[in-house]
Amino acid sequence: MKKITDVIANEVSEVLRHVNPSETEELADSLQKANRIFVAGTGRSGLIGKTFAMRLMHSGYQIYVVGETITPSIESNDLLLIISGSGSTSSLKEYATKSKDVGFKVALVTTNKNSAIGQLSNCIVQIPAATKKRLDQEPDTIQPLGSQFDQSAHLLLDAVVVYLLQQQDEKNNAKLNQKHANLE
Repeated sequence: MKKITDVIANEVSEVLRHVNPSETEELADSLQKANRIFVAGTGRSGLIGKTFAMRLMHSGYQIYVVGETITPSIESNDLLLIISGSGSTSSLKEYATKSKDVGFKVALVTTNKNSAIGQLSNCIVQIPAATKKRLDQEPDTIQPLGSQFDQSAHLLLDAVVVYLLQQQDEKNNAKLNQKHANLE
């Protein structure tokens, strides 16, 4: 088991070494400038999006998960962040198309910047990880399906939260903990 854990950790570390830091800084800047943030993803990418949304909420951002019953309508100066390994998930493409038609900004975390959603996005963070499609240009992995992308996206988005918190001097763990769920 230790060998498998080490291989997975090394795979994700190698993927993250190849992410362009200026892309993640641009995403962070877009998040800071947004009036409200909406995050969307399907399957495991959607779960990563929910984790990111929770971290941003703890950090004082107004964030919603697309598809939840309490999510309001998106308005100007809002940002839609889509997490999609392929960048071509049809329902997420529809969200991006609708957002662009109405004039909202779209950010994308993906393996494929030239994807259908990528072409609709104002900001793209490319994570050069393996997806369930196992394309020739993707790195090797011992993991099933899109696990390498999902894990890399999770760590990268956690790094974005840390970066955002470092921009806000008054944020500390005690203040973050005040926003943590207390009905547990």
